[in-house]
Amino acid sequence: MAKENELIFDVGMHRGEDTDFYLKKGFGVVGFEADPTLAAHCRTRFTDEIRAGRLTIVEGAIVDGAHNGERVKFYQNTCKDGWGTVHNDWVKRNESHGAPSEAIEVKAIDFAEYLRRYGIPHYLKIDIEGSDILCLKALLGFEQKPDYVSVESEKTSFWKLKEEFRLLEELGYRSFKIVQQVTIPGMRTKVWESEYEFEHGASGLFGADLPGKWRTRRQVLTLYGVIWLLYKLYGDYGKLNSYRLGRISRDVLGKLSGKPIPGWYDTHAKLAI
Repeated sequence: MAKENELIFDVGMHRGEDTDFYLKKGFGVVGFEADPTLAAHCRTRFTDEIRAGRLTIVEGAIVDGAHNGERVKFYQNTCKDGWGTVHNDWVKRNESHGAPSEAIEVKAIDFAEYLRRYGIPHYLKIDIEGSDILCLKALLGFEQKPDYVSVESEKTSFWKLKEEFRLLEELGYRSFKIVQQVTIPGMRTKVWESEYEFEHGASGLFGADLPGKWRTRRQVLTLYGVIWLLYKLYGDYGKLNSYRLGRISRDVLGKLSGKPIPGWYDTHAKLAI
């Protein structure tokens, strides 16, 4: 299976915030989106790019053990369209945040089949609520791997987080960066000779353009240990969120650090050469 150096897989397109950046960088894109409303939005937004063959949109949910075309249950969030998921535990989490879901049926996607169809991309961005690990596991069946991958980091189980890194190292990734996603909207970068501003919901820079130092698995897990403490105190099920003084301390820490606490993070990984 050949590696396509001018191709990016955008798994979890949402409204095309990342796809727009990748296209402007000159890459071809295969975008995956389970929510039919969002997929329709992206088909309208990128009509010209689709017609030109620069973008292919694959509509459906990536699930474990299903065959292409099967119908599976997908929970479309009625408040936050980026929180759609196939996982019941994520539905309960979203409901606890005042964001209920409605169950619909969508097509199942066998991710490995699309890797065979379009080739191994230069960069694989994954952000599909609760299913990122399925895309990584699909790569086990291929000799070639993307030069770079990113996943939304696990934030409810430190054991699962360590399993993500174990799998990434098994796939051949040895260098890592942690990116605080709350800081991305409004950031600016150069694309060719023009200035580009990242939209709300965008994942930001990737690959060789990422600022900062690449770190080892042990180093980033040490950093995640600190982040994890903040998740436990102020995250989705944070122990201090129910108390007024806890919320005040969270806000004070956020002002001191210049970033929302605890925020959420993407893990970027670079393939060892």
